[in-house]
Amino acid sequence: MDQTLKQPSSSAIVLDDVHVTLPSRAGPVHILRGVDLDVAKGEAIAVVGRSGSGKSTLLMVIAGLERANQGSLQVAGADLGVLNEDELARLRAAKIGIVFQSFHLVPTMTALENVALPLEFLDRSDAFATARGALKEVGLSHRESHFPGQLSGGEQQRVALARALAPRPSLILADEPTGNLDATTGAEVMELLFVLKERSGATLLLITHDVALAKRCDRTVTMTDGRIVGEGAKRRVRAK
Repeated sequence: MDQTLKQPSSSAIVLDDVHVTLPSRAGPVHILRGVDLDVAKGEAIAVVGRSGSGKSTLLMVIAGLERANQGSLQVAGADLGVLNEDELARLRAAKIGIVFQSFHLVPTMTALENVALPLEFLDRSDAFATARGALKEVGLSHRESHFPGQLSGGEQQRVALARALAPRPSLILADEPTGNLDATTGAEVMELLFVLKERSGATLLLITHDVALAKRCDRTVTMTDGRIVGEGAKRRVRAK
């Protein structure tokens, strides 16, 4: 059964009254408290806020890595609420590229094998050829046979970026992708991310504490105590 929704053609992400509540010994902990968000296809959006405001949980919910307790989520053309775990995994592999602060590379796999991994999951016969092209895009063709432990932090994050973008996702989610890098290397990685985003036409949702990076996006969303505050949830950019 095809669970994909025919959402408005200009929307990449539509969240309506999304709540995430976790149990604890002291009682329910409300992480997201009724989040509404509408992101246009091709838009770059920055999500800012203090630690504990709900930013990373928002990204995890959009990625289908965490379930909402209430509300509706339409992401990359699919209703996440009706997809099972296997369907969510395939949606991520095909349409959502995720870049975390921690690189999450498989230590026993080479750079090439790490980048090819999501493509192999999709049964792509061109997995390794496409992975080589992605590594070339991030300037690491000469490192494809190296293992993560043989790479610098910046190189590992570029491998992670190549892995996220190799399937040509329509949506890129980045959670503090420069948090483990020095300022110079971080700036290089972010420049590369924005270049590749523009080249592919993908939508970008970037969690960051960096004001300069947030200003490079089309719109900034501020989160406080599990809510979006101000006018950030409203679009300024619409796809034509």
